[in-house]
Amino acid sequence: MYWYLIVCSTFNSHFDNRVYISYLQNKDGSYTGFIKVHFQLVRPISLPPSQSLCHLHISSQTRVREVIEALLNKFTVVDNPAKFALFERVERHSQVYMRKLPDDEFPLYLRLCAGPSEKVLSLVLKENETGEWDAFSSPELCNFLRILKREEEEHVRQIVKRYSLARDTIKQAVARITTPS
Repeated sequence: MYWYLIVCSTFNSHFDNRVYISYLQNKDGSYTGFIKVHFQLVRPISLPPSQSLCHLHISSQTRVREVIEALLNKFTVVDNPAKFALFERVERHSQVYMRKLPDDEFPLYLRLCAGPSEKVLSLVLKENETGEWDAFSSPELCNFLRILKREEEEHVRQIVKRYSLARDTIKQAVARITTPS
């Protein structure tokens, strides 16, 4: 427990944006703190405008799956939490490495051990890369098809309108050229 107190103090002294880890005198030796999670999502979900990161207050005993559920609850995202995964992002020698965290990992512990630099370790919420479309239910897939069909029809309407206008413009130009003045 003494080690955690020293590490928390050292960690907090290097943090200038008021996001810190605090040490609690729980009988089980746990501690709490904030983790910063960056959103890197491909599929659209409803997040507040320009919201690409989130600070989340968790315990040292909070596991990855619970962090994902808390993030989705915070932004009232009703998607299945199994569709998302938490990744550890590490920057070394101008290279970025991403590792999917297993559900039983403790993100606050990882963040504390890595120190305050986000280049050493940052946390990123992404879509779960396993199974891609397998994570969706049949009604969700049908809804995707409906949305894509509507988008396709609108795109076709725009193209037809654009070419119709171009055809009319060309006809008018030809009529002006062939009509004697």
